[in-house]
Amino acid sequence: MAKSYKEIMNDITTFIFDVDGVLTDGSVHITPSGEMLRTMNIKDGFAMKAAIESGYNVCIISGGSNEGVRTRLRNLGITDIYMATSNKVETFKEYCELYAISPEHILYMGDDIPDFHVMQLVGLSSCPQDSSHEIKAISTYISHRNGGKGAARDVIEQVMKVQGKWHLYYDGKHD
Repeated sequence: MAKSYKEIMNDITTFIFDVDGVLTDGSVHITPSGEMLRTMNIKDGFAMKAAIESGYNVCIISGGSNEGVRTRLRNLGITDIYMATSNKVETFKEYCELYAISPEHILYMGDDIPDFHVMQLVGLSSCPQDSSHEIKAISTYISHRNGGKGAARDVIEQVMKVQGKWHLYYDGKHD
């Protein structure tokens, strides 16, 4: 019998997120000078920082390239940020090899076709509620939240709760 997504969450040590459509709502605001602006959710940021402080690996693999996004992610404590990635599977395999992480210990959250093949390699594939049909079809867990609206927070919080680590963030031990 196949494991439920909650059972799989017991084995997760690493979170990998796409950016556009996962950590953002997929909208791009273009300034008169041509700069592309994105909006990120503060609750997603809190959860990513909490995961890092609790010993999880957090990695970003994105096809996009925006220095503002990179700065925001670095400020959260994320050091493994792969931007302008044309081959996510290759980047994923290099990341796993670099840190000797087994794919079954990884939760990957993506939202669209560029994430498809890498999502087939991980222990727990997940996506925001507003992801493409193809991604929803291969996801073990579909968040009730949309991209950029708390989907990353949702999966991180669930994993940390399953593993008994989330309570540290509301019982005063991380004030």
